[in-house]
Amino acid sequence: MTRIDDTFTRLRAEGKKAFVSYIMAGDPDYDTALAVMQGLPEAGVDIIELGLPFTDPMADGPTIQLAGQRALDGGMTLEKTLQMARTFREGDSTTPIVLMGYYNPIYSRGVDTFLGDAKEAGIDGLIVVDLPPEEDEELCIPAQNAGLNFIRLATPTTDDARLPKVLTNTSGFVYYVSITGITGAAAAEAKDVGPEVARIKARTDLPVIVGFGIRTPEASEAIASVADGCVVGSAIVSEIASGKSTADVLAFVKTLSDGAHRA
Repeated sequence: MTRIDDTFTRLRAEGKKAFVSYIMAGDPDYDTALAVMQGLPEAGVDIIELGLPFTDPMADGPTIQLAGQRALDGGMTLEKTLQMARTFREGDSTTPIVLMGYYNPIYSRGVDTFLGDAKEAGIDGLIVVDLPPEEDEELCIPAQNAGLNFIRLATPTTDDARLPKVLTNTSGFVYYVSITGITGAAAAEAKDVGPEVARIKARTDLPVIVGFGIRTPEASEAIASVADGCVVGSAIVSEIASGKSTADVLAFVKTLSDGAHRA
């Protein structure tokens, strides 16, 4: 059992849906990103997705691409990202952290070294968007053996023939991408998402969390109502990019988490 599993067990017992927030490590700078991260649980965040800055983020839209570039320009690295997690863990031993990014920085560090370091830093799960199921031996299975959840993305183009492969070796939760395309590209619609979530849940006992295209408390509530929870990323990153104070960013996050928890 990981912190992710424990969180979903608790939420089910409370009759609540999960609210997951994404921030980019080191955006706009290390100290600000850490302060936001440390405030997320109090703002109602159940699971933190921590973006790992990378030079070629092919699945990300302009908002998150720019956040990653700001972080890299400020000297953010994989080691500093893990240090953020370590520092966060000094004050919070229960909120799950999912590291989301691309394989290249992990490969460069060495898979075994990375997994040991990530586990020691308090990371609970990984989303690595450029490793398909056919590459499970590369990172997914070693990660699970190290006690980390490996969370897979399913999309509107994941048909019934492909879905079982996507679900194989997935743990923690399934991340359903509500729209075709990059992050921040369009608005998610509950009427479209609901049947897709049901289709996935018919094939797995894992929670299904929906992300992409959720920007308002109303959307957060609507999407969470047809899934086990929702993820908001670009909308939060945009608040950070606008130069708002940490308190104002967290107040915005609280409106989104309240929406999801009303579902």
